[in-house]
Amino acid sequence: FFFQAEDGIRDKLVTGVQTCALPILYVSLSAQELETTFSNLLNKIPSLHNRKTLSELSGGLTNRNLKIETDKGTFVARISSNESDLLSIDRESEYLNSQIAASVGIGAPVIDYLPNQGLLVIGFIQGKTYNDEDVANNLPKIAKSLKILHSAPKFVRNFDMFEIQKKYLAIVKSRGFKFPKNYENYEVMYDELFRIFTATDDGKVPCNNDLLPANFIDDGNKVWLIDYEYSGNNDPCFELGNIWSEASLSLEKLEELVYQYYGEHRTDKVARAWLFALLAKYGWTLWACIQNSISQIEFDFWEWGMKKFQDVESDYGSNFYQKQIEALKG
Repeated sequence: FFFQAEDGIRDKLVTGVQTCALPILYVSLSAQELETTFSNLLNKIPSLHNRKTLSELSGGLTNRNLKIETDKGTFVARISSNESDLLSIDRESEYLNSQIAASVGIGAPVIDYLPNQGLLVIGFIQGKTYNDEDVANNLPKIAKSLKILHSAPKFVRNFDMFEIQKKYLAIVKSRGFKFPKNYENYEVMYDELFRIFTATDDGKVPCNNDLLPANFIDDGNKVWLIDYEYSGNNDPCFELGNIWSEASLSLEKLEELVYQYYGEHRTDKVARAWLFALLAKYGWTLWACIQNSISQIEFDFWEWGMKKFQDVESDYGSNFYQKQIEALKG
């Protein structure tokens, strides 16, 4: 989870930064403290020498993000932790997929990468970071950017929420992490969705898979898509449904997003996107449970995850759920 925009809400070094509808109580280090902590690492990247300014971008949930101005330009250093594997983040894939996204002009340029030290350096994008309302008001621009990304060369790995959810569940159970007592009651939903998505599969395209509002940056000409931690080839309807869900949009906005993306009204694709959003909430619930147990960031991951799980509890088996299943079956 990350942002790069200069004037967006997540680029302000303050407490109470809005992300995922919950506040992060975030205290940034001073430039001198950042230099003391990270100078040896940053000095290994030629582009980051002769630093004019160094500041910490607030809002990252899975890494630390430093904004660095040098005589060669402005960059962002993404410094990851050792927790990445538990969260199904493959840093090598993030690097390679970021390069692919940059090559088609939709992701930030990739400057350098130190694979054994958790450092990825990318270009800083000047623009507005979206919030929920911005997403709702700019669906045509977002759909245009999605089609560019989804037409890119294949990413180096696939993203499968069915596989990831199983991995997350194994982690929380084997390590004794707290998770909802009735969570596994909804495995029947998991099984039903797996069967119907498999039977109606249309293939995979390169997807970001984590496009919460703050991962859209509007430079006035186009909407950039950033943060490729969870990127991988996936069903485009997962991307559409996840965007809709993370921005807390109305059903009418999901219908509009699907229309803008496919160029026609597709009841089956609306259903597919909505059902993928439900699957994503089921999986991200466990992501939050893992973070709740291991993260040192002052963020209420449990509350964030339980809001998603509450949607699963209320939506699974509802009349609307059944209608979406039937619409997808055709």
